[in-house]
Amino acid sequence: MKVYNTLSRQKEEFIPLEEGKVKMYVCGPTVYNFIHIGNARPMIVFDTVRRYMEYKGFEVNFVSNFTDVDDKIIKKAMEEGITAQEISRRYIEECKKDMAGLNVKPATTHPLATEEIDGMLEMISTLIDKGYAYPAPDGTVYFRTRKFKEYGKLSHKNLDDLQAGHRDIKVTGEDKEDSLDFVLWKPKKDGEPYWESPWCQGRPGWHIECSVMSRKYLGEEIDIHAGGEDLIFPHHENEIAQSEACNGKIFARYWLHNGFLNIDNKKMSKSLGNFFTVREISEKYDLQVLRFFMLSAHYRSPLNFSAELMEAAKNGLERIHNGAENLKHLSKNSEKEQMTEDEKKIWAESQGFITKFETAMEDDFNTADGISAVFELVKYINTKVNGASSKELLELLYQRLSLLCDILGIILEKKEEILDEEIENLIAERQAARKERNFARADEIREQLLKQGIVLEDTREGVKWKRA
Repeated sequence: MKVYNTLSRQKEEFIPLEEGKVKMYVCGPTVYNFIHIGNARPMIVFDTVRRYMEYKGFEVNFVSNFTDVDDKIIKKAMEEGITAQEISRRYIEECKKDMAGLNVKPATTHPLATEEIDGMLEMISTLIDKGYAYPAPDGTVYFRTRKFKEYGKLSHKNLDDLQAGHRDIKVTGEDKEDSLDFVLWKPKKDGEPYWESPWCQGRPGWHIECSVMSRKYLGEEIDIHAGGEDLIFPHHENEIAQSEACNGKIFARYWLHNGFLNIDNKKMSKSLGNFFTVREISEKYDLQVLRFFMLSAHYRSPLNFSAELMEAAKNGLERIHNGAENLKHLSKNSEKEQMTEDEKKIWAESQGFITKFETAMEDDFNTADGISAVFELVKYINTKVNGASSKELLELLYQRLSLLCDILGIILEKKEEILDEEIENLIAERQAARKERNFARADEIREQLLKQGIVLEDTREGVKWKRA
């Protein structure tokens, strides 16, 4: 299995620290509002990476945090006149609802930054003791960036060209030994949540949170650290510096980053009016469509979001669902149980699409090519099965299609649609009208049902219906 490692800027063979196990950390959202579709991309991408690892037999310890103390959370709390904790708890629950809608599996552990303060105080103290950090007169604690000789190895930036991380508090230059030093602990402001520390009443810097949560739940060395491309610098660069300076070990072996998401070829921003939350998208589309759309491009590629591309994703997903529904319908009505010799050849040939899918995923999780293999499997199935196919073949092909879709997080089993009694009676009446050759009435009922959002399809196996 080859993965592209941001650290080395090349594809590398994936070799876990411990055979059969994967320790994986993915930076989660800051919970001050509903998650937006930019947040959704790493959630979907790295959930799919996890699913493929599990499919390959790895035991994956998957940790993804919630940043539940932050300037944006505090600002929102002040606007609403409630506590920062109430804001973060509210939006953690909303985030979990959206993740469920996207079919993102819950992490093995979802740590909260505010519940790991003791570990942060311990790591900061160790960094001070080792000479990698220092407290300023106002109680702010800074990391000595230049003391960590490998600083910049992830972002491939020259230290002299860098500026301090954008999330660090703005302080006068005389408080820092070097303008590039970043914040590990900062003093509280009036009305802000705070914790006691040896340096001041305050709260942690953003970067130290992930280092501590990763170490607590995965250990000092991990296999994969992942997140959005925007986190490479300064967040992940700073995580490496403080973790490796503290622990004296390589922090993460492989760094995976997904590309940016644009809206109609423009950067997503509230000021441009092209900012969409997952909740807003769910009002127009099933979130399975959003997931399918996100996986239709390679995760490292920039991805452009538009109404046209979402419609294309909706149609593509429907092709797969229709193929699956056809298999189920044929299987239900099949009168032949066992496969024939010819059908055994069809079954054997279908293995080629599994191989093609695996080849795509083994090459740095190329879900775009993986989806192509699924489409080819659906096309193959559609040309090989019919009303005379055996139940055994139909069920095996359904399981094979379901297996690949499950790795992608695509749900094949549609929720049961319940028709009310009036519509059921109309369908039955139409069938009776057709038997009596009263085609005018049959057509009238079809049009009536269409107006109620029910599309009928007459097949050799009987009447099928779906919602428009």
